[in-house]
Amino acid sequence: MVRKLMKISTTQFLRCIVLMILMLGGTNSAKPIVFTLYTVHKNILKLTAQLEEQTGTYPTKAQLEIRENNQWKQIAESSIVNPGWTVPFKVSNWDMSKDVSFRVKYSSDIWSGVIRKDPIDKDTIIVAAFTGNSIAGGGGLYQGGGDVPKTDIVENVKKHGADLLVFTGDQVYPHKNHLKHWIHFGNDFGELLRDIPCVCLPDDHDVGQGNLFGEGGKKTDGKIEKGGYAKKASYVKQVERAQTSHLPDPYDPTPVQQGIGVYYTAMNLGGISFAIIEDRKFKSGPQGKIPDNLWATSGRADHIAMNTPGYEPSLVDVAGVTMLGQRQLNFLKDWATDWRAAEMKAVLSATIFAAAAHLHGGKGENARLLADLDANGWPQTARNKALTEIRKGFAFMIAGDQHLSTVIHHGIDNWNDAGYSFCVPSIANYYWRYWKPLENGINHLPGKPHTGQFHDGFGNKISVWAFANPGNYGREPKELHDNAPGYGIVRFDKRNRTITMEAWPRYVDPRQSGSKPYDGWPITIKQEDNYGREAVEFLPTLDIKGMSDAVVQVLKKQNNEIVYTLRIKGNRFRPKVFAKGNYTIRVGELNSPDERVISNIQSLPSNQDSTIVINFSVPIHKHGLSSFPHHGKATVTWNRVTQQVHLRLPANDSYLVDIYRANGSMAISRSVKGPGYFMMSIPKLASGTYAVTIKNSTRTLLKKIVAIQ
Repeated sequence: MVRKLMKISTTQFLRCIVLMILMLGGTNSAKPIVFTLYTVHKNILKLTAQLEEQTGTYPTKAQLEIRENNQWKQIAESSIVNPGWTVPFKVSNWDMSKDVSFRVKYSSDIWSGVIRKDPIDKDTIIVAAFTGNSIAGGGGLYQGGGDVPKTDIVENVKKHGADLLVFTGDQVYPHKNHLKHWIHFGNDFGELLRDIPCVCLPDDHDVGQGNLFGEGGKKTDGKIEKGGYAKKASYVKQVERAQTSHLPDPYDPTPVQQGIGVYYTAMNLGGISFAIIEDRKFKSGPQGKIPDNLWATSGRADHIAMNTPGYEPSLVDVAGVTMLGQRQLNFLKDWATDWRAAEMKAVLSATIFAAAAHLHGGKGENARLLADLDANGWPQTARNKALTEIRKGFAFMIAGDQHLSTVIHHGIDNWNDAGYSFCVPSIANYYWRYWKPLENGINHLPGKPHTGQFHDGFGNKISVWAFANPGNYGREPKELHDNAPGYGIVRFDKRNRTITMEAWPRYVDPRQSGSKPYDGWPITIKQEDNYGREAVEFLPTLDIKGMSDAVVQVLKKQNNEIVYTLRIKGNRFRPKVFAKGNYTIRVGELNSPDERVISNIQSLPSNQDSTIVINFSVPIHKHGLSSFPHHGKATVTWNRVTQQVHLRLPANDSYLVDIYRANGSMAISRSVKGPGYFMMSIPKLASGTYAVTIKNSTRTLLKKIVAIQ
């Protein structure tokens, strides 16, 4: 009878019962390892095993083993960290060029999986992104469909072949007992997490509060809109250990107030460079900073009601407030210029840099707000500072939190002059939000008047190109599917330098013929659309000899301010600039021997052009010529210690040395004059296998696969 009332299958009902039993706790389980999370970055594996709570006498350590030569080999041992029952492992010198079977051993239990090789050889890197794992609320077990088993999402994500999982926040919704509900999360998604690397970003509900204005880690006085954390610092640190201790080491590990740690960092996967940021921890609370009369009507300092008298967006853009804080702005500035082993860039954050919802918590006009300060449309000046640094790396943005999936092209001074964001659908959504503007968008899509250019409630310029509102989707259970739940898929096409976004409903099997994401998707953009600012003038066309896909950095000559940095596609590129003047260009692999600097370049109108030839085809440093025999075969080896390619070229001839990535794209090309033994300094390449060819004037002398580690 209960199952029929809940309108779920017998299998789903039994799974709910099993999960409830697991969440109740009790004596030590024979299977105490619940799940694992891992990342690999710059040949460092970080893996966290999550255990159930143990009682009485129990082992205090767990072991990490890998399968090598058909035998299990222990490579690390680590102690349980409490509170939270996590076991973090860190292994250096990890071979990223192959899949490695692993297992975690604790007591008599074993949890196994695969650490995947870096997918550098794939043309397209696929990211599956999630938000809002709601299982809470006054409506009980079935509020918003939050406790419907996640088997549909898990199976569908497997079909997409995701290379990376990104959970953008609210993995845990209940505000008490993070461990219990985190284990619930692991039971839902553990089958994906055992094999696929994962990024988790704790958001406000994860740390036990409805909104989070972290203000650098301070303790709140009980009113969260004043800023700070409501829970004890030990609780917050437990949450962050569980959800982020497997991430690459932080950019700057200095703790914030109350000894709360930080986790903002960078991660490279498959040639995509990700910036993982904390857009809540440093953000100012609005109460006591914006004028009190602006939120008096709503009764909440984070909400500006529709009928608020005298409201103007400029009144809340007050001095002294922040969003990311200077520390993270410095990180983004550095990250945007660092293109080692990277072809494209993306920022991962909890929420988007806009207030892109009109109805909050209901369907009628009484639910309409002018502005929601919890979203990152506020503070406006701080929002613009963040977008300014992000666009200098042509970075795309992936986020969640909003209970409403959208695609937005952000603007700072003008529409579309910054990057694109994709806010992914909630896993389960019990709090409705709608994109429902009162006016049609400027330059909207045909037949879709609510797309196009708008100002959000803070006056920010946003172009909304897709949204998935709650509605009647004709699927059971309606409590789940009518709230537009699902997940996001992002495809980074490195060969064509495009990004495709897809917002998928949970109930759609992506492999079925005719299956489609939500209306409005998919959307494909170009990498360079993420700095959509219109050019004022251009610099001369760069014709780059001897290197493909070089990094190009443009700087203002008078003060060396970086305008932008980009790894181009191919050998020719005409840089745009946003003011007339003189510029400096850095080309190649920056901060390496393979960098060229061209100064005092005058910008030109778009209808005028010239060409600057940049030549990387120069002799490589030669060693031991007098003792080298001028006969024999050409050879090539990789020296892991010196990070150089060693060449042996036998004759008095000109040689062309080409190094290709596994996907067929050229990594580097050099002209060398033989004979001799050469040590070839090359750009820092991602670990993996590369094809090296050596040609003379008449034929190919050598083709060899070289493993670079």
